[in-house]
Order: sequence, then structure tokens, then C-alpha cells
Amino acid sequence: MTKKIFRTKSINEFISETQKEGGMNKVLGTFGLTMLGIGCIIGTGIFVLTGVAAADYSGPALVISFVIAAIACACAALCYSEFAAMVPVAGSAYTYGYIALGEFWAWVIGWDLILEYAFAIGAVAIGWSGYFANIMTNLGFALPVALVKAPYEGGIINLPAMAIIALVTWINIMGVRQSSAVNNVIVAIKLVVVLLFIALGFGHVNPANWEPFMPYGWSGVFSGASVIFFAYIGFDAVSTAAEEVKNPQKDLPRGIILSLIICTVLYIIVSGILTGMVPYLDFKGQAAPVAFALQQVGYHWGAAVVSVGAICGLTSVLLVMLFGQSRILFVMSRDGLLPGVFGHIHQKYKTPARSSLIIGIITAIVAGFLPIGVVAELTNIGTLCAFMIVAAAIIVLRKKAPDRPRAFKCPFVPLVPILAIVFCGILIWMLPEVTQIRFVIWLILGMFIYFGYSYNHSIISGGLFSGPMETSNRKAVSQDDNSPKE
Repeated sequence: MTKKIFRTKSINEFISETQKEGGMNKVLGTFGLTMLGIGCIIGTGIFVLTGVAAADYSGPALVISFVIAAIACACAALCYSEFAAMVPVAGSAYTYGYIALGEFWAWVIGWDLILEYAFAIGAVAIGWSGYFANIMTNLGFALPVALVKAPYEGGIINLPAMAIIALVTWINIMGVRQSSAVNNVIVAIKLVVVLLFIALGFGHVNPANWEPFMPYGWSGVFSGASVIFFAYIGFDAVSTAAEEVKNPQKDLPRGIILSLIICTVLYIIVSGILTGMVPYLDFKGQAAPVAFALQQVGYHWGAAVVSVGAICGLTSVLLVMLFGQSRILFVMSRDGLLPGVFGHIHQKYKTPARSSLIIGIITAIVAGFLPIGVVAELTNIGTLCAFMIVAAAIIVLRKKAPDRPRAFKCPFVPLVPILAIVFCGILIWMLPEVTQIRFVIWLILGMFIYFGYSYNHSIISGGLFSGPMETSNRKAVSQDDNSPKE
């Protein structure tokens, strides 16, 4: 069994599965992918978590926290880019792990990503609901607490959170072209809002607010980095769109790297201005720190505009996360590790409609009935673990298939992957202990599902999904001399 759980699938085998009749439409280019990345990265991190991290962890050294998180993400992004260009297949880190490390580690990554996206979608939807309720109150239409709060927070149901998930799910089912077009408009709006904040806030920076610069020490800076890491998780969603990209060998690395660079620059500028405008302790308990900072210096109209931008920003995050989650479930189902319902492609829209619908229903229930603290805690640790496995997979595949054509090569291997593993490991260590315990419980649950269902239903095990496609895939494996063997 030990040998079988580490069985691998070849790159040719994955690619051959994407070329079957009834596959997804290839409509995305570098611009669309970059906008997808920005759409998922700029959102909760810049509009919500900046205040939390500044007040409770980093202080004005929040800038350094963003740099540390960015370094970890940059190393991981280079690893992702090599894989994405070489294996233009949906599934992101799950697919890469299957090729280099084998089925067991692929399952671990996939299970991590299910945790990451599902809980992140719920957390973002709850944040969206809070901004929406605030705007409605300012317009004189206060919503009943019973309809905007979870039962644990004194309400009955968070209806706006469920409604926005339903809307975004429908957009994703309609097709990637429609999803991308909507995302591009939303991203443009929130980028204008972020630039407006920079323009308004720059003249109100008081250097005295940066003293003391590191009130919680280096421990606080790294803890802050582990918290605001949530702000960067969106770039890996770009690679989940691989099967819908026109020229994946060039467009995927460009989309991943460009989106990360643009967002990192904006994060550093915004966090520096934010902590310079208002003393960091004033952000304690503030769910909308950017709007709060503008109000403190007299720009009430600017705060209102930022609130609208936050609504747009969080909507685009939901759009891309729901998109990425459905594609991961789709490819895991196609491999037999999850039931076939997740791998169904809608004949008209050419999207994994059933997968999108199931995710929409589950995440709507999470957002409607659980408080944000519960659903947000586990997102970061699942992402960090996935990043570490992808980095390790780069090192392994360079040994297993050194001659495999690579349209993009991660530089300085194994140094860059090792740095990704080290930085992500440090950030996991700095997360709260309760989060680590819950993550272990989630992994144990995943092991029961893998050995109870996935191990015996996997395509490469000759399980229930074996058949003509399996036979052709195995021929592809045997013809691929440079790929890892099963």
C-alpha cells in the first residue's frame, strides 16, 4: 500500500484528459489572468486585515509584515509558474503534487485547498455583508440585525452573505468569459478606489504615528505576517484557470507574477500611509480600517467611496475563489478521488456547473450561520501547507524529469523552493495553536475519506472509473519517457 499511495500521473496523461471532447473554453490571456489574480488578492487583506494586523501584531511595522509575506509568496509563485507553464491543467497545486510526489500528497494538497477556498469564501462573504449593511444604514435603510448576523452573533441568518454567494455562483456557472468580464470591471473600480486612498492619505501622513515602529517586536511582525498572509492567497487561483487559457505556457507565469507584483506594491504603500495617518492602536476593533482612516482626517466622502470600493473588491474575491474552488473539485473528480458529480461539464456553458452549485450551497450555509472568526481561522494554514508541498514538488520533479521542456523555469533551484518552504513553515508556526489543532483534525478527516473512498476509486488504481479513457491515458504514460513513472 505504501508504494501505491505514492503512485504518480504523468504530465502527458493530465494533458490528454483536457483534450477530450466537451472540455472547457480557452478564452483567457495574460490580461484576463492578471486581473483574476488582482481580483482575488486585493480585497479582504487591504480593506479589513490591515487594521487588525497593525493594532494587534505589527504596529507601524505592518509594512515589514507585508514584505515578509510577499517574499514567501514570491518564492512560491515562481514554483507555481514553472508548473503552470509545464502542466496547463486545472487543479493548481493538487495537479502539481500528483505529478511530482504522488497521489497521497496530491490528495493532501487538494484537501487543503478545499479547506482554504471554502472557509475563505465564507469569511469574505461575511465581510461583504458587513460593508453592505453599513452602506444601507448610511442611506437610511438599516437592515434588521436578525437578517445580517449569524445565530452566534445575536442574529438568525446572515442573508446578504448568502445572497452575494448565490449571485456569484450564478455568474461562475454562466461561463469563464462572463466571469472574467465582470471581474475586470470590478477590479478596475477597486484599483481606482485604492489609488484614491493613496492620493488623499499621502498628504496626511504624520511620521510621529510611526513611533514606536515595532511595538510588539519581531515576534509581532512575523505573527502579523502570518495573519495578513490571507491577503496574498489569490495568486494561486490564477493557475486553477489553466485549462481555459489560450497560451498557457506564456500567459500563466505572466499572470501569476504580474498580479503578485502589482498587489505587493499597493499593499506596502497603503499600509505605510494607513499607519502614518492614524495611530496604530486606534485601529483596534475597526472592521473597515481604510474608510476609518479617511474619516479621521475629515474625508467622509472618501470613506463612503472606499466602502463602495470594498464592496466591489470583496465581490471580485468571491468571484475568483468560487471559480478556483469549482475547478479544483472538477479535476479531483476527473481523477476519481471525488465522486463524478463534481466533474460534470455543462453542455451549454462549458463550465463545471454542478461543482459550482454544490460549492455555492455549502459556502452560503457557512456564511449564513457561522461567525467570521470561526470561518476565517483555517484559511491561511491550508494555503501555507499547499505552498510548501508545491515547492518540494519542484525540487523532486527537477530530479525525476530534468529534460522535460519547461517554458518557464523557477530560478535558483533548489534555493528558491527551499526558501518558500522555510518562510511558509515559519508563518505556520506563528499561527495560533488552536488553528493548528483544527487543521490536524481536518487532515485526519481527509485521511478517512482518502482511504475509505478515493484510494479505491482513483483512475490510476483501475477503480470504478477505469475504462477506455484509462487505457488511452496509460498509453500516454508509457510514451512519455521524460515524465515520472507510476
